[in-house]
Amino acid sequence: MSTAVSPLAPPDVPEMPVITGVRLATAAAGIRYKGRTDVLLALMDKGTTVAGVFTKSKCPSAPVEWCRARLKGGSARALVVNSGNANAFTGKTGKASTALTAQIASKAVGCSTSDVFLASTGVIGEPLDATKFDGVLAQLAETATPDHWMDAAKAIMTTDTFPKVATATVKLGKAKVTINGMAKGAGMIMPDMATMLSFIFTDAPLSAGVLQSLLKAGVEDTFNALTIDGDTSTSDTLLAFATGAAAANGAPKISRASDPRLKAFTKAFQQILASLSEQVARDGEGARKLVEVVVEGATTKPSARKIAMSIANSPLVKTAIAGEDANWGRVVMAVGKAGEPANRDKLSISFNGIRVARSGARDPSYNEKEVSEAMKAPKIQIKVALGLGKAKDRVLTCDLTKEYVAINGDYRS
Repeated sequence: MSTAVSPLAPPDVPEMPVITGVRLATAAAGIRYKGRTDVLLALMDKGTTVAGVFTKSKCPSAPVEWCRARLKGGSARALVVNSGNANAFTGKTGKASTALTAQIASKAVGCSTSDVFLASTGVIGEPLDATKFDGVLAQLAETATPDHWMDAAKAIMTTDTFPKVATATVKLGKAKVTINGMAKGAGMIMPDMATMLSFIFTDAPLSAGVLQSLLKAGVEDTFNALTIDGDTSTSDTLLAFATGAAAANGAPKISRASDPRLKAFTKAFQQILASLSEQVARDGEGARKLVEVVVEGATTKPSARKIAMSIANSPLVKTAIAGEDANWGRVVMAVGKAGEPANRDKLSISFNGIRVARSGARDPSYNEKEVSEAMKAPKIQIKVALGLGKAKDRVLTCDLTKEYVAINGDYRS
């Protein structure tokens, strides 16, 4: 884990309120790191529903497979997360580790293993010694409290430089409901229907089906519109838990995703996902610039997304941003290689609102000094106008610095 906090870290961290039906505890189990917490246990009351989206990697981790198999049940009582070891590419040993972890957790919590959800993050290919959870989870189950949100967010960090949390309170019917979220991730990040690791909790009384619909829709323009380095992890997991405790205060039970009473909740839920995904972009390994890529005038939104991702994932574009160089030639390259409809002679490109190229050539009003000054900002927007249609999209990324190479060159050392 890095010691220096990213210069892009949010200046204000929200106070995380209690969510009725959720208790949290953390411990140092010595999974990999010394002198820091690396295990999180979240306990949920009976009646809690669960939903999840996961990596589309063809080489998923053992915890991802465990969660997928148990998601059909729709109920959850415990979540165990460890950092330092991804329990991925670990063969039969990995499956045995997940089973043993779930058994230890179910015994500690007093629930079925089918109600235990697992997530692991860290080094790939190293066996996870699940016996390290023995005794630790039982102790955590006894000491868990409703107010350990920041501790929980810190326990799941790997190369992250700051904990990532978000919260919202909104009306459901006439009752107030709360949504809390946390995430971790700084490298090996380009999700596909999932996040790095992220966990959302609410006291709203939502069915598992409603939660699943909210997640699938919510990630599309948040976590799925995010890339640090173009690499989709083996372990990407986003789980949402709804305790339903707000029903006691008059919140209506929602069983249909189309229920009009969900409108305000859905907006708040998406804002939580958007906040967490932006925080991940702000904590990209070695990042010094938050980069927003906007593509407009495309033939379709999927086409705009593919072009935006081509720009955001280009090492040449990202290193130009790191060098504070408005190198539109690299942007043109990334547009052209995307394989989507584009016309060189209709292209316009802007950096932080300053148009540098139009109609397939440098803008006549281009001013090197003006653009260079704009590139010193901590947030850079690259806007590409294709001039072909009305569709648009945007993705978030960060610059690519020498620190990224240093962090990943030393990761297993």
